[in-house]
Amino acid sequence: MDRLIWTAVTGMNASMARERMIASNMANAQTPGFRAEVMAHTPMTLQGPSLEVRSMNDASVYGAQMDPGSLTQTGRPLDLAVQDQALLTVQASDGTEAYTRRGDLTVSPAGLLVNGDGVPVLGDGGPINVVPGSNVSIGQDGAVLVRDGANREAPPQQIGRIKLASWQGTRIEKGLDGLFRVHGGGVLPQDLEARVIPGALEQSNVKPAQVLIEMVEAQRLYDMRTKLVATAKELDEGGASLMRLG
Repeated sequence: MDRLIWTAVTGMNASMARERMIASNMANAQTPGFRAEVMAHTPMTLQGPSLEVRSMNDASVYGAQMDPGSLTQTGRPLDLAVQDQALLTVQASDGTEAYTRRGDLTVSPAGLLVNGDGVPVLGDGGPINVVPGSNVSIGQDGAVLVRDGANREAPPQQIGRIKLASWQGTRIEKGLDGLFRVHGGGVLPQDLEARVIPGALEQSNVKPAQVLIEMVEAQRLYDMRTKLVATAKELDEGGASLMRLG
């Protein structure tokens, strides 16, 4: 069978991976703080004594567009939008430190401060615990302030400060859970100058119209590669027929 078929099949696999990425972006167009995923295509030429005229295609999601999304004022005291390029630090399901821009915070039944994905928000000393029944608010520097619900006249007390991390100069990768991590492991340094906007949410930076165009283009490319496989099959069968005549 002609090796062109294998080359085309790797292209089809790359097209399917791209369509999955586009579908993920489309599904999260309304998710607060979501960063549109981007994909890298890598040609892989086989090394050997023969003429290198064909190469395989490998595609994978390697990161995300870090352009800021639009801001929406919500008025909720636990909503926050991270300014500039800082990231909100959270605890992933495996216990490691991860990062996000999603700032729709709530207090879980266990008293943990979590975001809309249900992951605990980390402060200077780990997950931030809130006493049940207290009124919680967030300061512009990420400070978590609580006021006794039974005594509204009492001044708020700071129980922690959300870790706002800087990723500038560090390679970060986006995982399947939508969280960012340092490539190869490790943690990002805290950005003490970072600020948040309380009572607001940053929306997804996905552009729905652009995503629809990309989906159509990806589907057409997949169809072209499918036809290429059929053409290679016809050429292979034609060559085999000529050999039988000989």
